[in-house]
Amino acid sequence: MPTVTSAPRRSWVGRAMVVGVVAVILLIGGGIVGLRTTSHTAPAPAAEVTNANAAPAAASDAAIQRAQQRLRQVPGDWVTWAALGSAYLERARVTADPSYYPKAEGALDKSLKLRSRDNAAALTGLGALANARHDFAGAARWAKRALAVDPYEAEAYGVLTDARTQLGDPAGATNAVQHMLDLRPGLSAFTRASYDLEQHGRIADAQTLMTQALQDAVDPADIAFCRYQLGELAWQDGRVAEADAHYAAGRAADPVYLPLREGQAKVAAARGQTDAALREYAELTQVYPSPTYFLEYADLLRSLGRTTEANAQLSLAAAAQKLFIANGGNDDLSGSAVALAHGRTKDAVRLASKEWHRRHFADVADALAWALHADGRDGAALPYARTAGALGARNAKYAFHLGMIELAVGDTAAARADLSRARYINANFSPLDGPALRKALVQAGAS
Repeated sequence: MPTVTSAPRRSWVGRAMVVGVVAVILLIGGGIVGLRTTSHTAPAPAAEVTNANAAPAAASDAAIQRAQQRLRQVPGDWVTWAALGSAYLERARVTADPSYYPKAEGALDKSLKLRSRDNAAALTGLGALANARHDFAGAARWAKRALAVDPYEAEAYGVLTDARTQLGDPAGATNAVQHMLDLRPGLSAFTRASYDLEQHGRIADAQTLMTQALQDAVDPADIAFCRYQLGELAWQDGRVAEADAHYAAGRAADPVYLPLREGQAKVAAARGQTDAALREYAELTQVYPSPTYFLEYADLLRSLGRTTEANAQLSLAAAAQKLFIANGGNDDLSGSAVALAHGRTKDAVRLASKEWHRRHFADVADALAWALHADGRDGAALPYARTAGALGARNAKYAFHLGMIELAVGDTAAARADLSRARYINANFSPLDGPALRKALVQAGAS
């Protein structure tokens, strides 16, 4: 595995081994700045739900208005056109509204038209937009163009890290995130490095990076962001109480940071506090219509036998995905998940295969494996299930899927080991698949 050295002013990192990944959840995958989510508190009052994303939305609105005012006065200001494009992209992120993507593209293209050379800002912005649309190959090309103009553009290395990670190029992503750490050691770089370490199963090292980032954070939104990441690291590792504490602390710092609510819903479900979990998901999906959140809500409803309500959430997930695609996005992964939940296994395989053709990322390998398993093609599924965990991530879902496929092909010993590993990592990883894991362990002869 490649080695990423510490940033010059961060010798505490030592020689952390990382693999580069997305520091900001792409819109279709969750929608909010951050990588993950969880905490257990009482549901928010209606006023808080209504205004849950008011602060970040207001900030993005203000940035848009400032840029527009400047451009009315100086329409040839290519720097402000690039800033406007980035502001539109931020607006799309905080509202889960991909209709801002074409606006971002138009502003960034205008900047590049006005200044075709030495315009790293516009090139980087177009790369970030491509990542948000899941055009990862395009994002990598834009980032390389930006770096050819300005090899010290740290954000371009961030775009490149994100793209290479999703394209299944961990070595290339490692190289990019190392450059970012060297140029601008800060929250964005630390988060990427932390998640990369997590992808290799190095949870303690990932937590060290995020803890340092938290210590450096001053703004409430940054504190909430770091707490969210730390909570997700704990959740992924099965430490529910610790995850709960981080999510609660994050929400105390910044009550409007929405991923914390998704985390609270997960913790509530894991603790058997079903009504609280359902309320959190219901309120969250009203203010932030992300396909990921709709799918998680549907899983919880399905685990309770509330199929009609679950199907309604799946329909909303499909609608959100269509809106994303209509605005230039690429995402067959959500489509595959929706098809699979409806029992349309061949459609699920087809869509996951299309996504795999575009990018060889672990989540895509896992989704394709699970779709093939559901379609009764376990021999074909097994290599993809193994690929999903090839980097060593401590991921209960990957281990569960691999174990179930091994059980289906008759490799009971391997299934017993991988299913036991899933239980050890996080027995609460899914309200729908958790019970299936327990039954499969009995079938595999695990104690």
